[in-house]
Amino acid sequence: MAENVPNMSDSLIVLLLAPLAYLLGTFPSAAIVARRKGVDIAAAGSGNPGASNTFRILGWKAGTLVFGLDAGKGALAAAVGLAIDGHRGAYLLGGAAVLGHVWPVTRKFKGGKGVATGAGMMLVLFPVIVLILSVVWFLLVKLTGKASLASVTVVVAFPLMVLLAGHPWGDVAVIGSLALVVVVRHASNLRRLARGEEHGLGSGGGR
Repeated sequence: MAENVPNMSDSLIVLLLAPLAYLLGTFPSAAIVARRKGVDIAAAGSGNPGASNTFRILGWKAGTLVFGLDAGKGALAAAVGLAIDGHRGAYLLGGAAVLGHVWPVTRKFKGGKGVATGAGMMLVLFPVIVLILSVVWFLLVKLTGKASLASVTVVVAFPLMVLLAGHPWGDVAVIGSLALVVVVRHASNLRRLARGEEHGLGSGGGR
């Protein structure tokens, strides 16, 4: 019994930190970067407070900065969880940060789409797979110009690659659940892609 106490204690610490990880996820990277440029990102382009919309409206430097900040939220939360309670802790705190980014209570639950924050989380857990799929993402964007198409493709591929790499089904289930959240957040993009109306990264009308 004594050997189980530390694990129970670690899990409790992670649970107590989960609300903080969620609040970390609500940090409005895109809004802050855009505001410094005199732009209200919620009223520009698609109004989506994420890296892709920032890229379209403000260019690659601002978009890259927002992506890095959003990825940092997921990476920091997952790293703390991993240090405290292993993969279980990383999933819980990293997932909380993703949910905070996607559905931030500070912005009436209207947040980003979770790609960058989720990528940061996965980088801590599966760096090799993230590296491979990052290359795939860049190639797809180069070929199609559609960040949404590239993002949905790699998000769907991620749990499949985790499965093929021989990781437990529990990992696949958790990652698949997070992937579903990201895909659902891209529903409007998928509808526009189907109609041939989705704007590319080089389009100032970004969505």
